[in-house]
This record gives sequence, structure tokens and C-alpha cells, in this order.
Amino acid sequence: MDKLKKVLSGQDGSNDDRNVLQAVNEASTLSWGTRVKGFAICFVLGVLCSVLGTCLLWIPGAGLAVFAVMYTAGNVASLASTMFLMGPLNQLKRMCEKTRALATAIMLTCLVLTLCAAFWWKIKGLALLFCILQFLAFAWYGLSYIPFARDAVTKLFSACLN
Repeated sequence: MDKLKKVLSGQDGSNDDRNVLQAVNEASTLSWGTRVKGFAICFVLGVLCSVLGTCLLWIPGAGLAVFAVMYTAGNVASLASTMFLMGPLNQLKRMCEKTRALATAIMLTCLVLTLCAAFWWKIKGLALLFCILQFLAFAWYGLSYIPFARDAVTKLFSACLN
């Protein structure tokens, strides 16, 4: 368990130059139990926002705008929940790693484009498409943290298509 705590908090033995974000990360007074509770609460709130946004999609008139905001806020909260476990600096570093960089870029781009399609362009179909792409990119990003999960999913879909 201690090894898991060290890896998730970024204390895996590498010593980089100290900067402001590292100092903030190290100055955290949250215990491991508090971090897990914060993760769970933030993640559950994110899922609830996403589900509530999907339910509110069918409100006449403002349904699309409410959906776009709630769904996007839910995904942001779910993504931010892991910062409780590993800290903001380590989260940002891991988001930019080679294996996650493309999924991170697509996910963040789709977060912004969903809001643009809902509020600026007011194109419902495009907003829904960006939400679907958000979901797929977020799932692919999440799978990158599970060893061999992406390979398994790729093999599963290729087997289904053959």
C-alpha cells in the first residue's frame, strides 16, 4: 500500500528541479484517507453532473445549453478528482506523457468545442458529436492507467469487426 501511495503521489524516486507547483504539492496537508475521500466525492459529483446533464438534454429550449455545461463540468470534475490522489503537478505530468498526450489533447479540445457548439454556434448535432468524442477520449485516457487495457479493448473491437 505504501508503494502505491508513493507512486500516486509522485515520490517514485525521481528528483526533478523544484518549482512552485512541486512546493504546493509537497506542502499539502491532506492525509491519504482524506485524499481518497476527496477523490471519491469529486468523481461521484462529476458522474452525477454528467448523468443529470444527459437527463436535462430533453428540456425544450435551453436543454442543449444545460446539457453541454453539465456534461462538460462533470467530465472536468471527474478528471480533476485524480488530482486528489496524485497531486496537481503529477496529474499534469501524467496527462502529457507520450501514452496519454493524444487522448488528453482530444478530450480537452472536445470539452471546449462542446461549449462552443452549444453557446456560440448553437448546433445541437455538433454539440452531441463533441460530447460523444469527449466520452470516447475520456475512456481512452482512463484506460491508459490500467496495464494492457488499451490492448485488450483494441483486440476486442478488432475481433468484433472481423
